[in-house]
Amino acid sequence: MRGEIVGVWKETWREIWKKLADHKEAPNDLFCELYRELVGALKDPPDVTSLADIVDDPQQARLTFRDTKASALRGHLAVVEFLERAHGVAVDLGGDPLANRYFLLVEKFLGKYSLRYDLRRPFTLHPTLPGIFAKLLTELKQYTSDDDHLHQLMQEFEDSLRDLRGDHAAGRIKTCIQKQFNLLEGIGQQFPGVTAQSLGDICGQVDSWPHATLKEAAKKLYGFRSNYPGLGHAGNPNSVMREIEMRDLVAVSVLLAGFSPYLTNEIDSETVYEGD
Repeated sequence: MRGEIVGVWKETWREIWKKLADHKEAPNDLFCELYRELVGALKDPPDVTSLADIVDDPQQARLTFRDTKASALRGHLAVVEFLERAHGVAVDLGGDPLANRYFLLVEKFLGKYSLRYDLRRPFTLHPTLPGIFAKLLTELKQYTSDDDHLHQLMQEFEDSLRDLRGDHAAGRIKTCIQKQFNLLEGIGQQFPGVTAQSLGDICGQVDSWPHATLKEAAKKLYGFRSNYPGLGHAGNPNSVMREIEMRDLVAVSVLLAGFSPYLTNEIDSETVYEGD
């Protein structure tokens, strides 16, 4: 998964673990203890006897750790938890020098691969706002890919975004915004109990809002589509304050994406925050 550590797990050997083992404070049994912690992140952990055979042999532990593939791991969150536990291993085995080396290696790794976490001392990984938003879009795309109608609406929206390359004409921007409204309407129409077709009416029927002002905000955003000329309707030319431009595409796209968890129960917001 883009932005998640499990997706670049194979790179951690070269970027983190091998370099950590080369530190002067790293003991011979470093991978014995690291593998003991890694077991907690495995889908199918070894039995007690097999684990004992591995962690009692530093060379075997190193090879087993190195050869553990991403497919053997339980998921992104399990890897995050392992990385945090590994800091405790570094502290116990090599004190502050080894622990600080580990911190810096992981920090550099996160930056190099544009991963969705911010690293804070002593060693905790925290989701970032860009990471949360990227995960929301990933989940939204995954959800729409499982339905032919929604997949088509998503594809049309993405195609309209690509069509803006080299030509930011107002008409193209309007088309792009219109396509995203279409996508949100398609998603909202599948909300249990919804019979409405337009996004404004859908917002009035879904029961997921925590407060009436959020519901009204979403409905008023649909009012922009209905009233501004060329966003799916003829609109009211007297209401125009200026021509549509790129700032509107950026702002409205973010707003519409942000409202999507209210229009479907198929997006797990806990997963969006924590990763999977």
